[in-house]
Amino acid sequence: MLFVLKGKLLVNSEEYPGTTLGDKQFMLQAMDSNLELLALTSVEYVMLLFNELPLICEDRYREIIDDPHPPLTYIPLLMKGAVWRFMEALPTFLTKEPRCVPYITMKCKELVFLIMHGYPLAQLRAFFYPISSYRESFQYFVMKNYSKVKNVEEFAHLGGYTLTTFRRLFKNLYGIPVYEWILDRKREGILDDLQHTNQRMTELCERYGFDSLSHLAHFCKESFGDTPRALRKRVANGEKIEIILQKYQAQVP
Repeated sequence: MLFVLKGKLLVNSEEYPGTTLGDKQFMLQAMDSNLELLALTSVEYVMLLFNELPLICEDRYREIIDDPHPPLTYIPLLMKGAVWRFMEALPTFLTKEPRCVPYITMKCKELVFLIMHGYPLAQLRAFFYPISSYRESFQYFVMKNYSKVKNVEEFAHLGGYTLTTFRRLFKNLYGIPVYEWILDRKREGILDDLQHTNQRMTELCERYGFDSLSHLAHFCKESFGDTPRALRKRVANGEKIEIILQKYQAQVP
């Protein structure tokens, strides 16, 4: 979802061809959509990226998504009432360091709740229709399940694919072998958690499917050049660790 707080953006996508998104307007695009954005003025915006829509009290969403109606034209929604008050305050919390991931997750759920209950059902069905078609796609299956599997064989079996078919579909979609893609997602997730959360190393092992602390440490040294504990200390000292071609770069602000 893309929320424009101030300014104008020219949007070009299948759902929103040549559409100008202005003050207080927001839109939704499925992850497999081609999207081009051009700033027509100075723009302030917030983008919410998700594999699964962050939900609380799901009955309203089920009512929307289980009976989808394709719109004749896609029209951005206007932030109003509680949604606009929420978005006015949100950037203040998003820019604070260190980031509190549980808090941001909670606020995302609150935002979706306000949207779900702030607009008529017909408008919401049109707004969320891109998710309806995306839910049937191979990419949706991948994004929903990649963190749950330990290897490619388990991934293919989960979707009912033969290993050869799964690898072919994946390579056609992402352009790289599935195993490399899964490792890249692990690197991104681990690095984000080391920099912005206080999760214990045992929790990281469990979350990312490592059998032991030594396995996690070896993975981090290969990916970032240091152990998890050392990386966290470097972050605390003001360094920013980045993945560049499966290596690391340290920058002092």
